[in-house]
Order: sequence, then C-alpha cells, then structure tokens
Amino acid sequence: METQAAETPTKLFNKNFISITVINFIVYLVYYLLMVIIAVIAQDSLNATLSQAGLASGIYIIGTLLARLIMGKKLEIYGRKAVLRYGALFYLATTVAYLMMPTIAVMYIVRLLNGIAYGTVSTATNAIVTAYIPENKKGEGINYYGLSTSLAAAIGPFIGMILLNLTSFYVIIGFSIALILAITIACFAFPVRNIELTEEHREALMAKGLSSYIEKKALFITFIAFWMGLAYSTVLSFLSSYAKVIHLVDTASFFFVVYALVITATRPLSGRIFDDKGENYVMYPSYFFLAAGLLVLSVTHSSWVLLVAGALVGLGYGTFMSNGQAVCLKTCEPHRIGIALSTYFVGLDLGLGVGPYVFGILRDHISFQQMYLVAAILPVACAIVYALFYKKDDGKPYEIEEDVITSESAE
Repeated sequence: METQAAETPTKLFNKNFISITVINFIVYLVYYLLMVIIAVIAQDSLNATLSQAGLASGIYIIGTLLARLIMGKKLEIYGRKAVLRYGALFYLATTVAYLMMPTIAVMYIVRLLNGIAYGTVSTATNAIVTAYIPENKKGEGINYYGLSTSLAAAIGPFIGMILLNLTSFYVIIGFSIALILAITIACFAFPVRNIELTEEHREALMAKGLSSYIEKKALFITFIAFWMGLAYSTVLSFLSSYAKVIHLVDTASFFFVVYALVITATRPLSGRIFDDKGENYVMYPSYFFLAAGLLVLSVTHSSWVLLVAGALVGLGYGTFMSNGQAVCLKTCEPHRIGIALSTYFVGLDLGLGVGPYVFGILRDHISFQQMYLVAAILPVACAIVYALFYKKDDGKPYEIEEDVITSESAE
C-alpha cells in the first residue's frame, strides 16, 4: 500500500468531501427510517407492550453510545480506514438480521448490535470528513456536512412513515439492506486519510481513564446537546401518535419534508455566519427556534400550523446539530477529533434515546399538547445555561498540520 503526502483541500466541494457526505447521509437515513417504525412493528408483529416497544427503540441508542465511546478512543489507533470499512460490513450484517426476529427478545439483540454498527460507522465518517474541509471554511464545511445528517433526520422518518402505510416490514428492511450494501461498497472504494500518530499521541490514546474516552473540552456543548436531543425526541417518537389524535395524519408526513426544505435553504447561511461572526450568532437562534416550533406544535389545530411547526423545528434542531459539532472542532486537537466528536454525539444520541422513555411516562399523566409545552421549556433552559457558562473561543478552529495526516488509497 502506497502512502502519499496529504494535500490540504482548497475547494470545499471536492470529490472526497461530497462522497463521505453522501455516505454519511445514507448511514443516518437508515437509522432514522427504522427508528420511527420499530415500535409499531414490535407492537403489531411481536405483540409487545408499549413499554417493550419503547425499549426496542431505546436499546439501539445504548448500542450507539457504546460504539461511540469505544471508537472515539480507538478510531485513530485502529485507523479510520479499517473502522469505516469493517463497521459498514457489520452495519450490513445487522440490518439483514432484522429479517430474523421471531420474538421481542431477539429484536432487542438485533437492535443493540445494529446500534453498535451504526455508532461505529457514523463515528468514523464524522472524523474522516474533517480532513477534506479547507482550513478557512471549517464552519461552513461542517454545516454542509451536517446537512446530510439533518436531511436524513427529516427524510428518513418521512420515508419510514410512507412505507409503513403502503407496504410490509420486510419490504422496508429489504430497502434498507440495499442502501447499506451500496454504502458498504462505497466505503471500500473511498480513500481515507488516517492520522499519523506520534508515540506521545498513541500513548495518550492507549492510556486508561475517563479522559481517554471523553474530551473534556467538548463536555459543555455535549451537555447542551443532550437536552436539545431530549426536546427533539418528542417530535421523532410521538408525532405520528399526536397526528392521529388531532386528525392530521396525512399532513404529519410532510412535517419532515418542510423540516428538510428549511434546513437545506438555511444551512449554507448559518455556516458562513458561524465562520464570519462566531458561534453565538447561530447557537442562540437555534435554541429559540426549537422552543418556538415545539410551542406551535402544542397548539396545532390545522395542517398549515403543523407545517409551520416543522419549519421552526428545522431552524432550531437542524441548525443546532451541525453547529454544535463545529463548536467541538474549534477547540480540540487533531488527534482528539474522534474522541471529541464521539463525546458530542453521545450527548445528542443519549437525549434522543432517553427522551421517548421520559416523555412516554410523562404522557401517561398529561396530554400531548402539555407534553410539547414541557418540551419547549428545554431549549429555553439551554439558552440560559449557554449564556451563563459558555466561554466563547475567539481563536481559529483547529488546524491540521500537513505532516500529521496521510492519504491512503483503496487497495
């Protein structure tokens, strides 16, 4: 295998940046597609109770968290190339396993393993993309890359809800397998830049202790991400049920379409604002737009109001996801990129995983409208905590030294 010196990209939309962004989009698309249907399948096909169905959704997040914690630490040691490729193979195998779930217990095992696979691949893609973004466009680049995640969070549930109404679970899984097979092939063809570790960096990554799994500099934004994920989980997990109550089932599918259109239109602007003005100019609006979207959702009475809520939630959560990631990259060192990003996404995913359980319990005692009112308080609280404790880093985002990275072509 021939190793070549890395070239710092001068254009944002270079071939490798686009390729890894598309791979990431499909990885997340399948995750969100299955997330919105799995509870229904557990109840309808496996006769699971509501709590068992909720566990089937949440146990996936446990697998994801395990993968992020382990791979955040081991990513650079094993090599980004190996983690991406073999993680994709594991993602494919565990997606095929959905075809063989005779009991709810087996479903738990499949969901856990599939979550580990998803967490492994997404941790690799989140680190790999940073090598293909020009140094002076980190905020804009991460926002465009983050658009793949945000669009998947919108299009995945939309496709899942449509297919669930039109076809069978096995057809949906077949569709998912085809998508994962395509990205597995792409991962083996994609040239990956591995970090060339010094002995000092290798020893630090091999060391035991919490600091080898968690990036302390990313803990604050991770804490905020947890609460934002918690708030958004009410949309992801309960919108379908809420839509039935307010008789807007047909419109509910287009909630995610509006979400996707809004973030597609605004993402380039938010990235440029991040680079030119600083993170606070995009972070504060993201908190208040999400709060506004959840508030509007709580008083929804017609189709157009529901779609307005979708636009506001897109401006809020969709903007936060990628810009929170960019905040992580402003402070971490190159060899800690994997750990910092895994720390951030642990918080985000944990919020999405815990949210359905917490708000599901709350829903037993209050109405859907009241539940969304409670959820709307969380982003406001995040804005207050952010204002009180976040110390803005006025320095430049991290810079990757050219002699630290190598470009390894597919064999």
